[in-house]
Amino acid sequence: MEYSQKVMDHFMNPRNVGEIDNPSGVGTVGNAKCGDIMKVYLQIENGIIQDAKFKTFGCGAAIATSSMATELVKGKTVQQALEVTNRAVMEALDGLPPVKVHCSCLAEEALHAALWDYAEKNHIVIEGLKKPVQDIEELHHLED
Repeated sequence: MEYSQKVMDHFMNPRNVGEIDNPSGVGTVGNAKCGDIMKVYLQIENGIIQDAKFKTFGCGAAIATSSMATELVKGKTVQQALEVTNRAVMEALDGLPPVKVHCSCLAEEALHAALWDYAEKNHIVIEGLKKPVQDIEELHHLED
């Protein structure tokens, strides 16, 4: 399996690992099939993501996509963060092997789950944000 230099870099030197005390939003998503679990923490002030951290239990690609996803949303508005899709994460990492594409979906869903948590806590609606899933396998059932 071939990984890009960027994937290897974010796996070997992941950015934003850890937790945020009293986060604005937290999202946890897993994948029962491969056992990966990703937790994303966001610190949001005035609609801007000031900080993003993650804890991921999973393969190298899951760690790399978490690292890249948190990098991509820092400094962005909540609305811009919604545009950080699994495709955007994969492109930023110069691609992923087909069998690892689900890892980027995990990153997108965990990010969206954290935004959902933030919206719930603050009684706001984020335009275009859908209720998150607990397990990304549910996404495939939704698409069928």
